Amino acid sequence: MHLDLVHRRHDRRFDILAANPLGLALYSPMFSSGATLPVNSMRFNFLDPHAQAFYPDWAQISRAAVASLRIAAAKNAHDQQLMNLIGELSMRSEPFRAMWAAQDVYVHRHGTKRLRHPAIGELDLAYEALELPGDDGLTIVTYSAERGTATGDGLELLAAWAATQLIVSG
Repeated sequence: MHLDLVHRRHDRRFDILAANPLGLALYSPMFSSGATLPVNSMRFNFLDPHAQAFYPDWAQISRAAVASLRIAAAKNAHDQQLMNLIGELSMRSEPFRAMWAAQDVYVHRHGTKRLRHPAIGELDLAYEALELPGDDGLTIVTYSAERGTATGDGLELLAAWAATQLIVSG
């Protein structure tokens, strides 16, 4: 049995446009600066000092993200906001520049992602990225974990905390 947990919706610029309460709690380091949606996951990966602690496999995750961004740039060469993002990351991040120069192009639609949540600890999550056919450039990412595992237990704890936050702020 799986515990389905998070849905994040993002666009071709890697802006997170929506997340359920558990998604917001899981990705709290990305939202911790008090930023409102949309938050840009590429900026988090390459410009936030907490990203490498949050992603134990930071280099692998970042290479895959840059390879996906390269596909988005090829499909949307006239998207000025996308080109501005690439320019900003190129100017401000040496790792981004090196990964962009490698010219890798691929997309991972499913697999396992390791996160190190500051309150819960390390989580090994299965994920699936689903493109929305009616909305060009939009993707929903879902995560799941087996019940009774350390990750499943951690997510249940995080879900309880997220529900408490909704009650307190709602």
